Order: sequence, then structure tokens, then C-alpha cells
Amino acid sequence: MTTDPSEYEKAVPIVAAHLSKIERAVDQTRASHAGQPFAAVHEALAKALLDEDAQPVVPQVVEKLARQISGEAGPWGATG
Repeated sequence: MTTDPSEYEKAVPIVAAHLSKIERAVDQTRASHAGQPFAAVHEALAKALLDEDAQPVVPQVVEKLARQISGEAGPWGATG
């Protein structure tokens, strides 16, 4: 199965826009909730993602980001 290169070129701006929304939500959450407990960060990040219309985001990614912002180590190791 081959993919038409023009399909990739059409998708790039869409993916870039979606990633920008996620980045804004993460930056906003980090600025307002860095170091707070995981549950508070997770809730704030989920709300920020909704506010940015950055759905869908894989739940495990949201959890990992929330753990990093809170400063807690997650199931994938250190937060560094």
C-alpha cells in the first residue's frame, strides 16, 4: 500500500495546528500548576486541552504530561 505524497502535504498543517493547541494547553497548565499534586494538574490540563479544542489526546499522554508538570514520577520513570 502506498500513500500519495500530496496526502501527507495536506495533513502536515492540520497536525501542526493540533500540536500547537496541545503545546499551548501544556504551557498554560505548567505556568499555573507546576509542582501541584497530580490530580489537580491532571484536571487543569484536561480542561486546558478542552478549552484549546485540542481533542483527542491519548489519555496516557495526558497522564504523562500531568505527572511531569506536577513533578511526580510516573509509570515510565523519572520526570526529568
